[in-house]
Amino acid sequence: MLLQPLRDEHAHLLPHIETLCTVADTLDHTTPEALDTALTELELFLRDHLIPHAEAEDRVLYPVIDRVMGAAEATATMSRDHVEVGRLAHELGTLHDALDREGLSDERRAALRRVLYGLYTLVKVHFAKEEELYLPLLEQRLQASEAEQLFVELAHAEHRH
Repeated sequence: MLLQPLRDEHAHLLPHIETLCTVADTLDHTTPEALDTALTELELFLRDHLIPHAEAEDRVLYPVIDRVMGAAEATATMSRDHVEVGRLAHELGTLHDALDREGLSDERRAALRRVLYGLYTLVKVHFAKEEELYLPLLEQRLQASEAEQLFVELAHAEHRH
């Protein structure tokens, strides 16, 4: 499969995505210290891995998909998913800061749960759309040399972050 490296990258990111759900599931039973550690690790993952991945897709992958599909806005909804991931990641950071200052109120617990489950669901569906719809299309229409160039450009864009 020409685009297996992208599938592999998603597979590498998925355990961290699962952690979003796990942290939300255990909010009622975790210590403040464990929650602080988990939220810090999630924020680092979002900032250092998931968001750079999304930005690289917006700059490199989606223009190729748009070209192959012959539609300039074919991936606009996918880019919108990325905007929402960034917004939710920011909200997670804001909630984490408030948690550090003021503790975990019922309202804050509910907001954290909403943001964590929201990120989890959004990213899982986003990856599924890419892998089930866009990647098979690219594999049918890209030459091996084009796929190789795509991965070089994606890697460069991701590390420019």
